[in-house]
Amino acid sequence: MPAASLRSTEQPATAPSRRGFFFGAATAGVAAAAVTTLPHLQTPMPVAAEVLPPPPEKGGGYTASVHVQRYYTTARV
Repeated sequence: MPAASLRSTEQPATAPSRRGFFFGAATAGVAAAAVTTLPHLQTPMPVAAEVLPPPPEKGGGYTASVHVQRYYTTARV
């Protein structure tokens, strides 16, 4: 009886298929592209933060910073 239960759980060996071949080839291609591309990626250098003047003591501290000036140039009609 144990021999019969072993035979029912065994899976028959299948011949290699065309689908499996192309799946493996695609996986190998993606892996090769990743290996050649990833070492050349560099992390961007951190940009120094803009030094702002201290705000006025009585409030109102509007300054035409670089960000504000860029907005004004892009918002022109």
